[in-house]
Amino acid sequence: MEHQGMNQEGTMALFQYWNDLRGPRPSPRRTEIEPSDIRKLLADTFILEMDARSQPVFRLAGTRLCATYGRELKGHAFTPIWSDRDQPMMSRLTGNVFRDNSVVVITYLGITHGGRTNPFEMLLLPLDGGQSSPRLLGCALPVKKPFWLGADTVFENRLETLRMIDPDREPMFLTNRPPVSIPRAPEKPFTSQAATNTMRRHVRHLVVIDGGKNGS
Repeated sequence: MEHQGMNQEGTMALFQYWNDLRGPRPSPRRTEIEPSDIRKLLADTFILEMDARSQPVFRLAGTRLCATYGRELKGHAFTPIWSDRDQPMMSRLTGNVFRDNSVVVITYLGITHGGRTNPFEMLLLPLDGGQSSPRLLGCALPVKKPFWLGADTVFENRLETLRMIDPDREPMFLTNRPPVSIPRAPEKPFTSQAATNTMRRHVRHLVVIDGGKNGS
């Protein structure tokens, strides 16, 4: 049966790998992740860590992911790639993964410098790095693969839907319940970088499904 909470083959494959590694534990140890085991996914995979301010930072990022954003992401903060409205939510969501071993599935729009948009799906998974060095394993895959992706680079992500999952209690990813959509007011199409910079942002209300699990 297809997991309704995950639509991309790579997203489901990474979850299955992570789930097999962890067994009965809340999460696998970061040292258990073998790049060769997920070599087909590496280009779209990343690892986040917490910095001194408890904010998520890219520790590693795949080559295709870096090409999508037009720069090396390693060492850069995670939340600035999201819209101003979405940054507080993304900070809280990653905090839930780090602290509570939550599994999070997100869909979002990537907005390019040339004014194009493309949908993406993202998975965030906890890793056991010890209390002093929590880690997060993730992947971000394009739902569509237009010819320009990677040439016209993404400068901002806009959150569309999200789902927080307890993989033990909800192994089939809430197949009887759709993901929570994030309402937004209609916006004018992006026509140029200047238009993007001056665009009026609308207030959007976010809803989180309580499905996280406390680590031991």
